[in-house]
Amino acid sequence: MSAPRSPSGEAPAPQQGPPWPLIAVVATVLVVRLIVGAEVHLTEDEAYYRLWSMAPALGYYDHPPMIAWWIWLGRQLAGDTALGMRLVPILAGAATTLLVFDLARTAGAGRRAATTAAVWFNAMPLVGVGGLLAVPDAPASFFWTASLCCAVRAARRSSASWWIGAGAAAGLACFSKYSGLFLAPGMLLWLALSPGGRTQLGKPGPWIGAAVALLVFSRNVVWNAHHHWLTFAKQFGRVAPTHFAPWHLPEFLGEQFLLLNPLIAVVLVVGFASRRQRSGEGADLTPLIATSAPFAAYLLLHSLHDQVQAHWPAPIYPAMAVCAGVAAERLAVAGAWTKLRLAAPVLGFAVFGVFCLCLIAPARWWPRDFDPLLPLQGWSRFAGEVRQTALGGGTVWIGTASYGLTAQLADEPLLKEPVLQLDERARYGSLPLALPDLSRPGLIVDLPRRVDLAALRRCFSFVGPEGSLARGPPGGKATLYAAVQVAGARRAVDRFGCW
Repeated sequence: MSAPRSPSGEAPAPQQGPPWPLIAVVATVLVVRLIVGAEVHLTEDEAYYRLWSMAPALGYYDHPPMIAWWIWLGRQLAGDTALGMRLVPILAGAATTLLVFDLARTAGAGRRAATTAAVWFNAMPLVGVGGLLAVPDAPASFFWTASLCCAVRAARRSSASWWIGAGAAAGLACFSKYSGLFLAPGMLLWLALSPGGRTQLGKPGPWIGAAVALLVFSRNVVWNAHHHWLTFAKQFGRVAPTHFAPWHLPEFLGEQFLLLNPLIAVVLVVGFASRRQRSGEGADLTPLIATSAPFAAYLLLHSLHDQVQAHWPAPIYPAMAVCAGVAAERLAVAGAWTKLRLAAPVLGFAVFGVFCLCLIAPARWWPRDFDPLLPLQGWSRFAGEVRQTALGGGTVWIGTASYGLTAQLADEPLLKEPVLQLDERARYGSLPLALPDLSRPGLIVDLPRRVDLAALRRCFSFVGPEGSLARGPPGGKATLYAAVQVAGARRAVDRFGCW
């Protein structure tokens, strides 16, 4: 069977696998991530997702369940360690890189442009740094990109089997993060905009794929229906605007300019402003742009009334990497910006390398009063101090006011006492955290701004004087926590919370 023709009518070159330089880059980045991921303490979110993985389910309070399943699998393979937690997400990062290359080639880009796209994908700071972490963005990006790869093949070959693959991957993307739901309007927009796509809409393939996606995602919908629409209420509750705050828009755009890699961002913008300069390869980027557009539009609108977290656009970064690779090819053919092809990854990998060095040896890199890596430091020592304070005061359980601190303390083997978050009790309905004996004294520990003494007095008959504990590297900057002893629970705090 002949190779599918590009939109220009020219048959593309025969498909070839990734070149060895790309394989070398993927392998090197993978090894570095595995080494660093094994050495660095879990973030608060990762520690929280670890609790999820100890009770696999079809849904949780904050997100769909895919990251919990991946962490569970990694823990079976590499133990209940930082490496076990991050193993599958890190491997998925390497696989996503290869999918970026495949997506570029399937869209009609040449081998050099596809290689540039895959290398630049790893040179994006959001991908470089985020690729170390076990967070929902990892499976969401992987399955989103896999769905695009299958869909572009399906449209070019008019293949129902590839549409089924696209639908299954899209459903799994939604099972990873609800941003995957934007794939549906994105796919429809792409197909509606192209003559070949409109032809596809008249065939059963896309609709079978949509049915498969719905079937896969329906398991999470059913779980939510049986749990009072818990995750839907949490995630979709932030969609409706409550006020107008346009200053978040330049903040969002500035963050993305830096996280994309400034040099890559410039190539992306300038390359598409110079669309007349074609590489002659016939790359059709309509599927990538159209499928990303609804999600990008939502993020822009959201930034007009609320802050957009910097990592939210992660699922469309692979598509942007392909567009940037093709844009770089267009500019190179025009005889300009040639050196940028090398400068962009050099900048990106330099940032990644420095960040990894800082993670492994944080105390050597930052001045005492400025330590952005402080959230990752001093947890084992802090847990020991919390336990000593609890034992010294005769308390037998620990209370907190945040899920992150709850998860970090529950993850520390030195702390034997049960840990109870005093608010947002809906988070813990099925998680394996031992409930404390509230008839006995407890020690409330959290950041001072989170500890509500008035609420504690309503929940407990005795609220002791407020002390403090510190967490941080020896001799470095420390984070201070309030420590308050309580006793005589007036209500079922383990069921209803305290505030």
